[in-house]
Amino acid sequence: VQLQASGGGSVQAGDSLRLSCTPSGRTVSNYHMGWFRQAPGKEREFVAAISRSGGRTYYADSVKGRFIITRDSAKNTVYLQMNSLKPEEAAVYYCAASIRASATYYYSQPDVYPYWGQGTQVTVSS
Repeated sequence: VQLQASGGGSVQAGDSLRLSCTPSGRTVSNYHMGWFRQAPGKEREFVAAISRSGGRTYYADSVKGRFIITRDSAKNTVYLQMNSLKPEEAAVYYCAASIRASATYYYSQPDVYPYWGQGTQVTVSS
């Protein structure tokens, strides 16, 4: 499964960005989808996830209330709306996909996602 992530860019602190992720040639509703980010010198960290059914969403505590993960089945795309961005959230953002049932419970663990996009850079200046 090839995932195509886009929407990154350079913004000021407090601004918003919307990232998009599309599984090329596959149906997004067949997958649990997640967003992770990795800053230089740091480990990849969980940001948000949405269940295969679309009925459940999960967020890292640090982004709750500011980030929103959604899925548009008609456009076969998952979005990550990021509001009130902070400089420390500058990172490469990756989307990931999984069909594993374990992703339902371990959605924040990178290991349950076998498919990853190439990443999109988000820069936040103060």
